[in-house]
Amino acid sequence: MHLIDHHTHSIVAPDPLTPHPLTPEAFASLLTESDRPPPPGTTPWDSALGLAVLRTCGPVLDAGRHPTPDTYLAARASLGPTESARRLLHAAALDSCFIDTGLQTAAGSPLLDLPAFAALSGTPVREVVRLEHVAQQAATAATSTAAHWGETTRTAIAEAVRAADAIAVKSVLAYRHGLDIDPARPAPAEVAHAAGEHLAESARSGNPRLTHPTLLRHLLWTAVDLGLPIQIHTGFGDPDLTLHRSDPSLLTDFIRAVEPHGTPLVLLHCYPYHRQAAWLAQAFPHVYCDVGLTLSYTGPAAPRLLAETLELAPFGKVLFSTDAYGLPELHLVGAGAFRDAITNWTRDAGLRPAEAARIAGLIGADNATRLYT
Repeated sequence: MHLIDHHTHSIVAPDPLTPHPLTPEAFASLLTESDRPPPPGTTPWDSALGLAVLRTCGPVLDAGRHPTPDTYLAARASLGPTESARRLLHAAALDSCFIDTGLQTAAGSPLLDLPAFAALSGTPVREVVRLEHVAQQAATAATSTAAHWGETTRTAIAEAVRAADAIAVKSVLAYRHGLDIDPARPAPAEVAHAAGEHLAESARSGNPRLTHPTLLRHLLWTAVDLGLPIQIHTGFGDPDLTLHRSDPSLLTDFIRAVEPHGTPLVLLHCYPYHRQAAWLAQAFPHVYCDVGLTLSYTGPAAPRLLAETLELAPFGKVLFSTDAYGLPELHLVGAGAFRDAITNWTRDAGLRPAEAARIAGLIGADNATRLYT
């Protein structure tokens, strides 16, 4: 089964000087979306994702079919981080990866750059440019002023996309404000006024984080004008977001406003709002959705959640991704979860083998090829 991982991240850079670049605690922290330490007596390993890592990755690293976390990490350390990552990424058998470069570290360790990831995994990669990351860097430059903020960020995003030969852009609006925004394109005067408020607050607090809803709208409309697919985080994530404000149905008016432009909008993750995302993908021709991250985290429930998405979402509008981050294990677990879920769904749907293969091929790779190229 061909798989294009249309939204993912890089992995912690293997350190050749140490047998294991992550402490056990740091490794476990990447098995949860929480950025808080677990309470005493608990561990992120005791989760559907933790069990999936042990079951799926243990045999690949010669740790056996039923390792404990300790025996798994010991086997990983014995192989070394580079060989472990190579084995896991090759076992995932991904045809290509579209990597969001808005995150540079995981658990305090640097991530591999894209050429190094491609070399280690043997997988072609393309870059996804994160709008807020580029805008924040550009707008904190010494020459940035409120009057020029809009044009400065517009130029910076266009240049970043061109320099990276980016295949898409991404917004983390859900984290920075919430998806409940005014859908209209902000006028230049609105952007300048909002930029003045943002720059004054940043100077006062020393925090350049971009959260002003008018400026975030400006970034989205800048991306609409580029015409590349816009990936939008929806649904669950770390505690930096407020879950009910990440419901993709909150974007409905923005989706309507973008429709005449034809720019594709790709709703990522979506859970627990995957049915809302499926309806949006059915209702609007320029909207797509995936259940990346969801399938990895939900264990035995993954086939049901994929089935619930496919209740309404057209088969030509659903995409595969892993949203793996930091650990190569998550690429393999995400790929395995999708393969199992789509196999179960096509079997339960009573499809003929050829039809089952066609639909699995659409979601696994063909839809991404059509959308992004």
